[in-house]
Parts: sequence; C-alpha cells; structure tokens
Amino acid sequence: MVVGVVALPLSMALAIASGVAPQHGLYTAIVAGALIALLGGSKVQVAGPTAAFVVILAPIATRFGLGGLLLATMMAGMILAAMGIYRLGRFIEFVPYPVTTGFTAGIALVIGTLQLKDFLGLEVATLPPDYLARLAVLIRALPTAHLADFSIGAFTLAVLLGWPLLSKRVPAPLVALLFAGLAAHFAGRWWPGFSVVTIHDRFSYTLGGVVYPGIPRLPPTPLLPWNLPGPGGGPLVVSFELIRELLPAAFTIAILGAIESLLSAVVADGMTGKKHDPDSELLAQGIGNFVAPFFGGFAATGAIARTATNVRAGARSPFAAVFHALFVLAAVMAFAPLMGHLPMAALAALLLLVAVRMSEGKHILHILKVAPRTDIVVLVTCFSLTVLFDMVVAVTVGIVLASILFMERMAAVSRVSLVSSEELDLDRPLPPNLLLYEIAGPLFFGAAQRAMTAVRAVAKSIRVVVLDLRAVPLLDATGLVALDSSVTKLREAGIFVVLAGVQPGPLRVLAKAGWRNREGELAIGTSFDKALALALAAADAASAAHTPPPPPPPTPA
Repeated sequence: MVVGVVALPLSMALAIASGVAPQHGLYTAIVAGALIALLGGSKVQVAGPTAAFVVILAPIATRFGLGGLLLATMMAGMILAAMGIYRLGRFIEFVPYPVTTGFTAGIALVIGTLQLKDFLGLEVATLPPDYLARLAVLIRALPTAHLADFSIGAFTLAVLLGWPLLSKRVPAPLVALLFAGLAAHFAGRWWPGFSVVTIHDRFSYTLGGVVYPGIPRLPPTPLLPWNLPGPGGGPLVVSFELIRELLPAAFTIAILGAIESLLSAVVADGMTGKKHDPDSELLAQGIGNFVAPFFGGFAATGAIARTATNVRAGARSPFAAVFHALFVLAAVMAFAPLMGHLPMAALAALLLLVAVRMSEGKHILHILKVAPRTDIVVLVTCFSLTVLFDMVVAVTVGIVLASILFMERMAAVSRVSLVSSEELDLDRPLPPNLLLYEIAGPLFFGAAQRAMTAVRAVAKSIRVVVLDLRAVPLLDATGLVALDSSVTKLREAGIFVVLAGVQPGPLRVLAKAGWRNREGELAIGTSFDKALALALAAADAASAAHTPPPPPPPTPA
C-alpha cells in the first residue's frame, strides 16, 4: 500500500510527461505492475512507468499518437521476451557505468526542462522535439508565466522537500499533491482570478459517446492498441512501413527497459541479500510490456525508487508488488473524479524533483574529479548526445566509444619482452643460440600485431626461440594470425619454435586451427618447465652440430 501511494501520482505525472492521458500511466502500473511481479526474476521488484522512458515515449506519442505508442510498447515487449528466452540478461552487465550514468543524467535534464512549461504555467502551444529549439521556445515564453501555477508548483516542491523531515512513514508525494490540490481549491475561492490548470482542464475521455473531463472511474478494459488514435488523432493505419518506423523506438524501449529493470533488481539484491534471475526478469518484462497495451498501458520497467521503498516497507515476496497494483486500481475506482482536480503545476513539481534526484549531480561531479580521462570522455559524450539527439544515439556511440577505449587499454597491457638467464634463475645460463620471449596479456585483435612485431626479427645465429605464453589468457582469430605469421617467419629462417606454458583457452584455439608438434620445427607444451627443457636440449644439439672439429695434431718431423 505504501508503494501504491507513491506510484499513484507518479504514474499520472509520467503519463502526462510522455504525452498521453494520466489514466494510461495508472493502467500501466496496474497491469504491467502485477504481471511482471508474478513472473519476474526478483521477488521484490516493482515495475511500472518510469521517468527514464519519458524522453523516448514523448516523441513517439507526438509523431504516432497513442496507438503508435502502444504498438511500439508491444514490439518492445517481444524484443525483451526474446532477450530473456535467449538468456541475454548477463550481457546487460557489460554496459559500461559511464554510459548509464551519462544517459541517465541527460534524461534527467530533458525531463526537468519539459516540466518548466506546467511548473511556470507558460503559454506554449507545442514544444519542438529538438532540445535546443525546445529550450529557446520556453525562454521566449517566460513573459507568459502565470503566478498562480508557479506558486502552487513552488508550494508542492517545498512540501516534497520538507515533509520527509517531519515524517517518513507517509510518502511525501501523497501529502504534497493533496496539499497542493487543497491549496489551489481554497485559493481559487478566496482570491478572485486565482486559477490553475488541472488534469480536468487538460484531459478528457469519452464514455457512451459523451465527453467527460478528467480521469475515468473505470478499471483497465481489454482493447486493441491499433484501434486507438494515431497521428493527429486520426485512425492508426497498421502497415509494414509503420512497423519499420516504430522498430528503432521499440528497440530503444527494450534496451532501456532491460538496463533499468536489471539495475533495479541489483539494488533489490543488495537490500535483501537475495539473488535475482536476470533472464526470468527480462522474460517477465517482455510479457508485461506485450500485454499492458491491450489494456491501455504503455512501456513499463523496474522502478528503482519504488523497489527500494517496497523493500524498506517490509516486502519479502512478489505479492507486495501485486497489492501495490491492486491499491492503484482501487484508487482509480474510488477517487478518479477527485484526482482530476490535481494541479498540473503540482505534478510538474513532482517530476522536477524526480529529475534532480535522477541526475545524481554530486555523484557525477565526484566521477569527473576522480575517474580516468577515458571514462570522463564516455560520460560527457553520452550526456551530450542524449540531450542533443536521443538515447539510441547516446547508448550506441557510448558503448562503441567505451569499447574502443577499453581495447586501447588492453592493447597497452599486452607486451612481449626478452627474458634473460638471471630472470629465470636456472642452473645454467641460456645458450647463446636460444632466445626466450615472455608474452603477457590477451592476444586479441587490438593488441596482437603490435605485441608480436618484436618476435619476428632475430639474429642469424639464433637456432631456437621459446615463446612463454603462461600470461596469455585469451587468443582470438587476429591473435592467431599474428602468432602464425611470427612463427612462420622464424621457421622459414630454420629456427625451432617452442610454445611454452600454453593455457587451456589458447590451446583450444591452436588445436582447432590445426597446430601440431612438428619435429625440428614446432613444439607446443602446457608445462613451461618441460617445454624449456626441450628447447635447451634442441639448442645444445644445434650448437654441437655447428661446432667445427678440432685442428689436426702437428705432423712429426
């Protein structure tokens, strides 16, 4: 019930911010929240609409209408389900932290900017999709700000910040919005001319051919998403072209939903000491997002704040999240007409605070001070691309950039060095016709060529070369080609090559490529000591074969 109280105003606010009527956010919390809780891989995860989706869903709703938004959610659900079925949950962990931090902060900035219109009561017909153009429109509209809306928004923000200091048992959003609604009502009665925009003023629904203002007092009812309004309120025409246009957005919803739900599950694991199943969680998220549109719901994922609240309130099983959904349903059935009187400025204030907390400004400043330069570059790049373009570009470029920088660091770690007799601590010095190279680090496509260059050029007097591979954990196709090129050049020069201390992973790669021991040319050994002994014996034999015979004794007089 505590989580339901938190989810109730947030679901409406996030639906409005996403460009649809508030009841669709409530239906998302009810249907997807209950379904994902019962099927998910985390016992205490709470799913529903989240702030991170706003920057993705708002452009979809503007361009394709409500029907297009729900259709994109269904497609995202199928992608999420496929990710769970093919057990891709563990790969989400490989998304670099600077990438998630950067796009999360960028999303927070965009969400905060979007709330300025209602928070200040600005008279703006439509906001352009581009962030800089949107910001310019808002700045030009500042002279139209309404004092009544701003005062209610500021009052709501003050209560949201101050209430936790007085009581933590009753959620601050419930108190703040209740006080804001009462303040707006009584201020309108006491001061003539004091009026604020409410949900009643902004939204309406049709029932039995009659249009009513506000939120319908109805449970989620089955419907066909493609029968809902499309672009401009007209009918949505489902076609291959529409599916193709919605596919990038659906993919983005799926990726963000996967990342956020698994991050939320990890937070829950830390609080409960349990372990979630990432693949089951992705499958549940997929089913929830596929089914919710058939009841008017849109994209849902694991909500970190609501999940943490759930655990702190004592949740230990999925039924807590199910009852959260039932509480939201009961609130819709009982209080829908009253919720229609909530001021839009109050909901904007709630999302402003969500955006500020979501940005984690202090944490980002700390990262900028202490993190390596490459991580800072990734973070700033993802933040900038999220704000100026969209999250698809930000995440794609961020992951590629982080991968390239990581490969650069790994390539710097990979090295080849000549080993002396003193370093080996042998009973005897290495023969002058034997060279021993230590290869350290992964031999992958980013490091193999540079690492193996030092091996290819040796003196003509060298008859045996030992490659110490004990510190090589990884050998990929490029590394195999570079190693093969170096070994081939040495063998063409008549040099016996010994691969010593080969680890199981690289050994499997060599075996699959057909590498075998060849008498007098190549020897492969997993034991370094045995391989070195073989190399020393070969060097001694080569030295004896090339030692000139002693001069004949002098002829007697």
